[in-house]
Amino acid sequence: MAEVLWIHYARARSPWYELAEGVRDEHLARFAAVRDESASAGGRYAGTFHVRGWSDWSTVEIWHFPDADAAFAHWNRLTDAGYAQWFAFANNIGLAAGAPA
Repeated sequence: MAEVLWIHYARARSPWYELAEGVRDEHLARFAAVRDESASAGGRYAGTFHVRGWSDWSTVEIWHFPDADAAFAHWNRLTDAGYAQWFAFANNIGLAAGAPA
């Protein structure tokens, strides 16, 4: 299977802003641990970018994964850590043009 690009759009849900700063930091630390695990498993983090202009999202996070299974494993770890409770999101994955499926 070919390498995939994972594009993750996100914005914090309203209850996120009601959490005490220390509680938000605990959640962020769990999400960072997931990202570290994904990088150790072969994912390459390309960055998080703030969206400007008219959009439903406030950030875009980009990763390269060795295959679709690794991208799905990353997402499963994030959701198991409670990510979807605090952030609205949309995910896209894709192969490089001309890459074998």
